[in-house]
Amino acid sequence: MDIAAQRKRGRPPKRIDGGLETRQALVRAGVIALTEKGFAATGIDDVLTQVGVPKGSFYHYFASKEAFGAELIDSYAAYFDHKLDRWLGDRRQPPLGRLHDFMADARRGMQRHDYRRGCLVGNLGQEMAALPESFRARLIEVLLGWQQRLQVCLEEAQAAGELAAGHDCAQLAGFFWIGWEGAVLRAKLERRAAPLDCFSRGYLALLGATAPEGFGFTKEG
Repeated sequence: MDIAAQRKRGRPPKRIDGGLETRQALVRAGVIALTEKGFAATGIDDVLTQVGVPKGSFYHYFASKEAFGAELIDSYAAYFDHKLDRWLGDRRQPPLGRLHDFMADARRGMQRHDYRRGCLVGNLGQEMAALPESFRARLIEVLLGWQQRLQVCLEEAQAAGELAAGHDCAQLAGFFWIGWEGAVLRAKLERRAAPLDCFSRGYLALLGATAPEGFGFTKEG
């Protein structure tokens, strides 16, 4: 049997390049932990146990907890960039409809995890006083990237006549992420969707838009 041909058709071996798949599993588990508990409360031993990696093996994969945290930020940023590109860049939908869809998807995601998972970037931002200073610039860079993506979407809404020409799209995009991160924090705290819905309604009203019929926003504040 041609082993090389066989490998092309199935999953790659469990250990690639001396443990690449194990490293990726640690990153996935770490991202989940940081969205739920934050950096300070995430114990390396807990992540290792969850993945099934022997205690003491952490430094085989990462130079330090700081290096691990930096990789978690990069991994989450790549994941969320892709999510934003998928929703805000979907040109089959009108621009403000894309924003509606993104907010609705985020709402469903928080509900699916019983509001236990928030935003990794927002969580780390709140902890910044106790975190490695190297994280600060990267977190700001990630947020500015998200802001830029929304700004493009809002500029397309202006070009399509959905958004009044007098609006400053850069300011509106920055305002969205400041408010949205707060809404996610409050939804996680209260374990309900109302804070997301309250902010979503308010932001859409600021734009001069409304949620589509059946969008699912609650009536409570």
